[in-house]
Amino acid sequence: MEGPMHYCIAIKNNKFLAVGRQALLIHCLDCKLELMKIPKLNLTKEKLIKFGFILASILISGIIIYFRNSFVKLEGYGYLGIFLISILGNSTVIIPAPVILTAFIGGSIFNPFLVGIITAMGATIGELTGFMAGFGGQAIVSKSKNYEKIEGWMKKSGFLTIFILAIIPNPLFDLAGIISGITKYPLKKFLLATLLGKSIKFLVVALIGAYSF
Repeated sequence: MEGPMHYCIAIKNNKFLAVGRQALLIHCLDCKLELMKIPKLNLTKEKLIKFGFILASILISGIIIYFRNSFVKLEGYGYLGIFLISILGNSTVIIPAPVILTAFIGGSIFNPFLVGIITAMGATIGELTGFMAGFGGQAIVSKSKNYEKIEGWMKKSGFLTIFILAIIPNPLFDLAGIISGITKYPLKKFLLATLLGKSIKFLVVALIGAYSF
């Protein structure tokens, strides 16, 4: 074997001499990392995707928080305002937005069918933040009783679980979205089940609003 012996090989063969430590550092980057106790950077495609999802979720929440005063005024912009409020209200639990109330009032002013569908579309987009947060890492939520319950439902029928939770007004859907991301539930199925469920919910709310005034 020509040239200096690698640090890792020298140790394995018990031939390493302390006097040769500095000389070996010059020739082998692997030896440098070993001697300096610096772990190699191991960025896989999956890790990069997870990091991207976490970053996107944080950025969306940050934008919403920063522009929260502007979002409150969006209701006066017709269908666009309803759509954006719906995204806002379903993107984060930090700033609660009256999405159901918006659909109710919007249904009394505009076409209730359009209001219901537009609100559902915005809500579905908003729920992506929970899915992305879950996809990014399991440490985001603790495994409570509700977590285990929803996870069990998801294992039996993920589509039906998401669909039903999207129809019923409840705080558990955010958790279901996070669990969907953690368990790598297919995104297309998640979006479809969410859209169908929320369409039913907001169509009913908008129609009630239309016939209440």
